[in-house]
Parts: sequence; C-alpha cells; structure tokens
Amino acid sequence: MNQLDLNNRHAVVTGGASGIGFAIAQRMVASGARVTLWDLDLTALQLAVAQLGSAACAVQVDVCAHTSVQAALRETLQRHPTVDALVNSAGITGPNVRLWDYPVDAWARVMEVNLNGLFHCCREIAPHMRQRNYGRIVNIASVAGKEGNPNASAYSASKAAVIALTKSLGKEMADTGVVVNCVTPAAVKTAMFDQMTPEHIQFMLSKIPMGRFGLPEEIAAMVCWLCTEDVSFTTGAVFDLSGGRATY
Repeated sequence: MNQLDLNNRHAVVTGGASGIGFAIAQRMVASGARVTLWDLDLTALQLAVAQLGSAACAVQVDVCAHTSVQAALRETLQRHPTVDALVNSAGITGPNVRLWDYPVDAWARVMEVNLNGLFHCCREIAPHMRQRNYGRIVNIASVAGKEGNPNASAYSASKAAVIALTKSLGKEMADTGVVVNCVTPAAVKTAMFDQMTPEHIQFMLSKIPMGRFGLPEEIAAMVCWLCTEDVSFTTGAVFDLSGGRATY
C-alpha cells in the first residue's frame, strides 16, 4: 500500500460505518488522519469505531435532515477544532424497476439520501473550510450518473446531480484553498448489492471491460489521495473508477 500523507488532518466521512465509506475511513486512519464517522446506523457505527481504534469517533446523523447535520457538525467540532476533509459516501440504490413503475416514495427517498443529504453536508461544512482557507471535499458519485443505468433511473439521476453539484461548488470555492472533486465508481461489491436484483448486478458486471467488480479499498485509495495536500490545482473534477467502462 502506497503511503499517503494525511498526518494531523481530520476528516468527516458520511456513510462511514460500512461499505466504501468504512474502507475510506480505514485508509485515512492508516495514512495518519483522525476520522469522524457520520452514519444513521448506531450499531454499525459502534462496530466501525471499535475496528478503527482511537483515531476514530462516531456521530449518529440523518443526512436527510438538515437540522441533524447541523447538530452533527456542532458535536464534531466540539471534539476536533477543524474539519480538513469531507467525504460524502452515504447513499442508497433504490429499487430496480422501469421508470413508469418506479414508486414515487422510493424516488423521493433516493433523492433525499443521495442528493439532498450530500447538499446538507456540503452546505454546513463548506463555510467552515472557506473560513480556514483549506479543505478537501470528495463526493462519491457513480458511472451511472454519466451513462444512466436502465431500471435505476432515480439512482442514475441522483448521481448525475452529484457530478453537477461538485462542478458548481468547485467553481464557487475556487478563490480559496478548498478543492471539491468527485469519483465515479462502477459497481463495487458491498452490502448495497443487497438492495439490487441479481439481473441488475449481472448487467453492471457485463458493462465492465475488466470483467470484475471494483474493490472498496480501490475506491478508498483514490478518495484518500484526493484528500491530501498534493491535490491543490484540481477542483470540480470527475475521477473514473470503472474498470474501463467510462472513457470520458
């Protein structure tokens, strides 16, 4: 494993108790960072912190609720005076059905978590970073946001919106030392697969030229690099992690 320098940095990772978020937190701790996990699942948070050790702490938060995010940031800043990096990893897939059969409440829920939740976190933490003239924000989008997966219209639309939000916020913060980027993974085998049909999982695999799913630690490697001081002239950018699926 290449050594990244996140010494003396503090990061907030949403959805950090499991899946890609937890892998990112692991890589950050291994790179010298202190990490605060934001997640709704209290039991998973407790298990994650136990595995990560003294460099990690947890705050239970519902990213869909703006007031919950505000309270989580206040609690986080009581423990750590600064947030140097924010990784927005919290997300859900939603059902795998055609758009005309998509349940309206399920559509709204995907947007609440994947887009509105990310907006709430950026809205609260970006001013803190701007005031300090330093920060790294990395949003987890998806190759589905570029290409649009069939039978996943809400997920695809939400991740396309994450890409656009990243570009907008990156430009808005470009007069500071805060950079904002996103990554667009292809399918990564995590517990989120439990939310998908076998047919949809096979469809995603068929689109990857490497013929395999991504690994959480592969996503973590790029995300953590984007949180280092080395990434200082790149903002509003989109980094593919798609096994060759996306070429633009």
